[in-house]
Amino acid sequence: MTPPKRRRRSPRQEPPPPRPSLQEGGADHEGTGGKDGKPANPERLFVIGEVDGDRAELDLVTLIVARSEPKPSTSPEQAAVLRLCAAPLSVAELSAYLSLPFSVITVLLTQMLAAELVQARAPVVRQALPDRSILEAVMHGLQRL
Repeated sequence: MTPPKRRRRSPRQEPPPPRPSLQEGGADHEGTGGKDGKPANPERLFVIGEVDGDRAELDLVTLIVARSEPKPSTSPEQAAVLRLCAAPLSVAELSAYLSLPFSVITVLLTQMLAAELVQARAPVVRQALPDRSILEAVMHGLQRL
């Protein structure tokens, strides 16, 4: 004699049927790549104003300094740059702090430089420091006193 089979109290939910894909590789027009419906490699899109001409000549080490406090009419990105650049910051640091790619930061800074909201400065040159031998000679001279 076999025991009776148990019945579940709530009906078992079946997984939803897979959506048909338009391409053989499994990627459809909505950006889902895998068979599980998750995006394969989503691209982050950024739109920050219009660029009329060329971008400013900015390196990763170019220092940016704010000329004024952010106004209520400035965009959120520009206000964030102005708050961060109260003290000089490099373009690489701005890119990291704002989690924006370098290309987007250069477009934003080009707009801000044209509007004279920020000022770009060359990085500090290390060649202006005195020679090590001079510093050692001064140190030995002070020790003899």
